[in-house]
Order: sequence, then C-alpha cells, then structure tokens
Amino acid sequence: MNCEGKPKVAFVCVHNSCRSQIAEALGKKLASDVFDSYSAGTALKDHINPDAVRLMKQVHGIDMELTQHNKLLSDIPAPDVVIFMGCNVSCPDVPSQYAENWGLDDPSGQSDEVFLETIRQIEQKMLQLKARLS
Repeated sequence: MNCEGKPKVAFVCVHNSCRSQIAEALGKKLASDVFDSYSAGTALKDHINPDAVRLMKQVHGIDMELTQHNKLLSDIPAPDVVIFMGCNVSCPDVPSQYAENWGLDDPSGQSDEVFLETIRQIEQKMLQLKARLS
C-alpha cells in the first residue's frame, strides 16, 4: 500500500445507513491503529438504521448516532482502500489502490438475529482486513 500515514478505508453501500455505518464504527473500534475508517453511500437516507444503532450499542457499546452521520462519497477523503458492503445494484466506480466486495446482504427490516449475524460477519471481515493491512 503506497500512502502517507495510515491507509484510508472507505466502507461503501448505497444509502450509508446500515452495513457501511456498522463497518465504520467497528473499524474505528478494532483497527484504528492500522487504518482510518470512513463510510459513505451513493444516495442518503435521513438517518442511520435504528436497529443497527440499538444493536451496536448493545453489543459493542458504540452509539453511532453520537459518533457518525450519513455521508456521500464526495464527503469523505479519497480512499486508499474501498470495501463495498454488498452491491445489490452495480457498485460505483471509486478510485483506490485496492477494492473488494464483502457481499453482505442488507439486514434492514429483518430480525435482530439477522442483524447480529451481519454485525458478526463485519467484525470478522474487519479483523481479516486489519491483518492484511498491518
């Protein structure tokens, strides 16, 4: 990775309201010593998914409503690494040195169990990404 300082990692999904927000929060908690985490979308909802907010508070003690807000790709620094959370439509073209698609389904409107499994998957992938970028 050729960058000044820590790599900037952008977690991208369409609305920047659920998966990408969870990834930004977990990236800051689990990998801030290796990379800087940002989340963004191509279109915005007016709030972060309340189930994601509630369960991230419960499981990880993170209040995403206090620490994060919805952002477009143009609102974040140019990323070195782009992680697409799972594009159900075509993924946007985001210039970066490295990109991958985590292929996660959006848990919005699903049960807590589905949300918790998505959070677990993001946590596991985050730790793998941290190891690769270390």
